[in-house]
Amino acid sequence: MPNVLVAEDDIALNKLICRVLEKSGHTVISAKDGESALTVLDEKHIDLIVTDVMMPKMDGYEFIENVRSFNSVVPVLFVTAKGSFNDKLRGFNLGADDYMVKPIDINELTLRVNALLRRSKIANEKRIIIGDTILDSEAFTVTSGGESVTLPQKEFLLLFKLLSYPDRVFTRFEIMEEIWGYESESDEKTINVHISKLRNRYENNKDFSIETVRGIGYKGVLK
Repeated sequence: MPNVLVAEDDIALNKLICRVLEKSGHTVISAKDGESALTVLDEKHIDLIVTDVMMPKMDGYEFIENVRSFNSVVPVLFVTAKGSFNDKLRGFNLGADDYMVKPIDINELTLRVNALLRRSKIANEKRIIIGDTILDSEAFTVTSGGESVTLPQKEFLLLFKLLSYPDRVFTRFEIMEEIWGYESESDEKTINVHISKLRNRYENNKDFSIETVRGIGYKGVLK
């Protein structure tokens, strides 16, 4: 089970977050301030950090600044009452991966924690496993039904992107920018061709499909 560190000086909220995340299948370690949270990181492997900003002894900003000095990959979710744009800008500049402003929806927090953990796992393993389908980003292969196929680079990157964030709609502009790059002379027709090839190739796949969101773009859907 993933180890989640919760740094929050509000005792009631700390207990609530811990209880909900434990029910979601996570091992949760609680800390009341940034100093004690750093001690936890010295003693345990942590897969994700949920932290407040305004805490005694060491606030959340200083805490994460310390964390990023020796760990650049652990996902960080700020949960704080500091909701101005400048507050968020500072948090993201220090290395936050997500940011929630109090009062929070505890169910939404759980969704965000799970999403961050999933993306972290994908980034670390460089693979996506969906049912019987495995995407390996080091070999550009998709294995399904016992058969492994090496896809053309752009096709693989497009499929990997869509399936890394199931149900999220990516605009054609976002896809073009990330997969082909700013200076590419390709246009939206290129994306359409690649989507069509992927659909034809995996039209009978039992684990996922690619859907068009009319007028916007595409999304990967898990079955």
